[in-house]
Amino acid sequence: MPNDHYYTSAPTSAHKEASVEVEYRGHKLHFDTDSGVFSRTELDRGTEVLLDTLEEVSGSVLDMGCGWGIIGVAVGKNWPDTQITMADINQRACALSAANARKNGVAAEVLESDGYEKVLGRSYDLILQNPPIRAGKAVIYQMFADAARCLNPGGELRLVIRKQQGAPSAITYLRTLFDSVETIEKKSGFWIISCRDAISANE
Repeated sequence: MPNDHYYTSAPTSAHKEASVEVEYRGHKLHFDTDSGVFSRTELDRGTEVLLDTLEEVSGSVLDMGCGWGIIGVAVGKNWPDTQITMADINQRACALSAANARKNGVAAEVLESDGYEKVLGRSYDLILQNPPIRAGKAVIYQMFADAARCLNPGGELRLVIRKQQGAPSAITYLRTLFDSVETIEKKSGFWIISCRDAISANE
């Protein structure tokens, strides 16, 4: 059996299509999912907690590591004036995200990107991420550093990490990248971390 991970570029696992329904702030959203992508059968709890912390969203939004597209689609549906970009290394995830955006009437750009490879040089008002913890600390810490380079002045990186999967040590590292790092929610073992004021941008 192929040893695919959700951060595999080209999954070879047999297709196992499924569907997921999510209600987000009064919007009933419908998603197609498949094997080889993260949380194929349901909205994972960490992403749910992250989405629940959002207040008013505007401007350009990057859903990094979009999977089947729940974050980008939910934000685009509830705040239709936002400009949504979704990115993932996983080709299957990108195809699902593009299809799910169309299915739910959300305009979004979807990029196949190894981490921030395809978005370096761009900038966003808000980056949302449920990092691929299983890819290892070196990978996700590089993603954090790249996120700091891709924020507009006043922009925010908001991410979710489970406490026992390294949230405290991630905060220590994030404080080398951002002047403001705040844990804004702790629920079900998940920490929601808000990062603002990239240090390199202030030098």
